[in-house]
Amino acid sequence: MKFRTCALARAGAVVLLAATAAALGAPAYAAGTETDLELTVVGTKVAANVRDNLTPWKIGWAKIANKGANTPRELSITADLSAVDLDKGLVLVNPFLHETSPDADCGAESEDGPVIWTCELKGSLIPGPGETVELAVFAFEQAGGPRPAYTFPVPFTINSPDDTNKANNSKTVDVVYSDESGVDLGVWVPDVKETPLPDSGESRQLRAGDTTIVSGQVFNWGDITANGVRVTVQLPEQVTFAEKEDECTYSADNRKATCEYGTLVLNPSSMNEEDDYVAAFYWPIIVSGDVEAPVTLPDGSWTAEALGQASPNARNARAAGALPDNVEMISAKEAGVNEVDASDNVDGFAVVVSADGGSGGGLPVTGVQAGVLGGVGAAVVVAGAVLVLTARRRRVVLVTPGDEKPTA
Repeated sequence: MKFRTCALARAGAVVLLAATAAALGAPAYAAGTETDLELTVVGTKVAANVRDNLTPWKIGWAKIANKGANTPRELSITADLSAVDLDKGLVLVNPFLHETSPDADCGAESEDGPVIWTCELKGSLIPGPGETVELAVFAFEQAGGPRPAYTFPVPFTINSPDDTNKANNSKTVDVVYSDESGVDLGVWVPDVKETPLPDSGESRQLRAGDTTIVSGQVFNWGDITANGVRVTVQLPEQVTFAEKEDECTYSADNRKATCEYGTLVLNPSSMNEEDDYVAAFYWPIIVSGDVEAPVTLPDGSWTAEALGQASPNARNARAAGALPDNVEMISAKEAGVNEVDASDNVDGFAVVVSADGGSGGGLPVTGVQAGVLGGVGAAVVVAGAVLVLTARRRRVVLVTPGDEKPTA
């Protein structure tokens, strides 16, 4: 069984809501940088009883895919929260990217209109042809007791002067705080670009014929414990599994694995600090020696499903912060599994094969990536600064959490 669990970072204070978009000027394309960027946003529905001390929260994903033939020079993403009731929630596009990556500059700004949250992306955070970059979207809810269900629309927009197709650059999603209980599995899988170098702790760019690792995480953002998890992994063409696991069944072409981990219990990720875990999975894979590089091999995917879920009594005990040892776990066949938000149960990935095999930047990710989830507590400070910003109605860029720098 190739998985491990990692404790999640925690948020520990009350936060509320804000963010929106600024349009770039008329495009001026440079030769060799024209491309087609596509935006999707998933995972924005929150289960009814999600409670994390003072701050109920969930992570969704803004995914920017490069459908064109070139890498753009510039890229940013903005989120418009002008329709949000600031007394109910806060949405931020990964507020710690500027701390954990030198290739991002995220901040809030406001003039006399709605608050704007913008992330300027550079370097490794700009997807090449066939690649996808995924940015965590943090949805925070105002703390309190039982609440009515409510929904607010949030438009997201990506901006690049090199994007020749603007039709797929915007996505308006409903952020939903629902009255529905259940498990809420989410999947995150990065593109595969490197192979580890034996005994060195380093890696290099992936080449034809290499053995490497595809890795990712499965979360439970719901308010009920998942009892057992099924993970289905589909590899791109010209990529096959290097090993076979007892928990998995494989397709005839060795490109699809369906794996059932019946003893894996995933508690809700926002309930009890001692029991908060994300399951990190990895599989060794082989790239065919016949691949003509450089090339990006598309259409890999992961899908996660709960095999069962805890009984209603377990849900109630967990909401109260104390899960008893004798909680009954019931199977999907006995009670069914209610998946609160299926939009984030599947994630695509590509395998990027280099022609030169130059030096890489580190081993494939098998744990919780700092730039994705790290420093969640910092979001509380960021959110507080954004609320100050909404009150002052002036343009502000948040350089570091809690550090406001007026620019106008």
